[in-house]
Amino acid sequence: MNSPFAIQMNNVSVKYGNNVVLNEIDFTLDQSEFCYVIGKTGAGKSSFLKLIYRDVTPTSGSVFVADFDVTTLPDRKVPFLRRSIGVVFQDFQLLSDRNVFDNVAFALQVTGNKTGFIKNRVLEVLGLVGLSHRRNSMPEDLSGGEKQRVVIARALANEPRLLLADEPTGNLDPDASGSIMELLQQINNRGMAVLMVTHDYNVIRKFPRKTIEIKNGKLKEVNVGK
Repeated sequence: MNSPFAIQMNNVSVKYGNNVVLNEIDFTLDQSEFCYVIGKTGAGKSSFLKLIYRDVTPTSGSVFVADFDVTTLPDRKVPFLRRSIGVVFQDFQLLSDRNVFDNVAFALQVTGNKTGFIKNRVLEVLGLVGLSHRRNSMPEDLSGGEKQRVVIARALANEPRLLLADEPTGNLDPDASGSIMELLQQINNRGMAVLMVTHDYNVIRKFPRKTIEIKNGKLKEVNVGK
């Protein structure tokens, strides 16, 4: 327990029939690390993420996430694994019939928390992402950047060990993208591991961190450069 790694993959392969998507990869993400994942469409980025939240199991090798042995984890314990992972999507996936407060509260309600705790925690994470003043607003009234901040607040609600961000700036203009990146780095600086999939090399150049590329089923650290 209490591994220094948020993610540890050892000799992991993923095959779909005769198609080898990931081939004997090794990867670690320290508990305080920020890492980008890049690669062309179809390179295996989605499978790589799905390994982490146990939507896919490896054909061979071992995967550990937030002290869970994902490879041997019984199905009944998968929800506990997923509570330790916050996920930020490109397309927001907010509930259109609920305001900002209730969108974030939903993540805590489904895990059975009490009303008083939910209220305090929602206000806390909305303050962290700078949206306390928008707690009664509906998603349709928010800018793209504000919507993504709500998604991040929701992802943080259950105090995960790890934040997965899948193209979080993909639908945002450059100013909003920069604001979201600054927020993600603040979250990382508070001690949370962040793994971010992106196609936006400008973001990587402006906010440089460890970057890994998935190519031909392999994974290697790269320097995107200026």
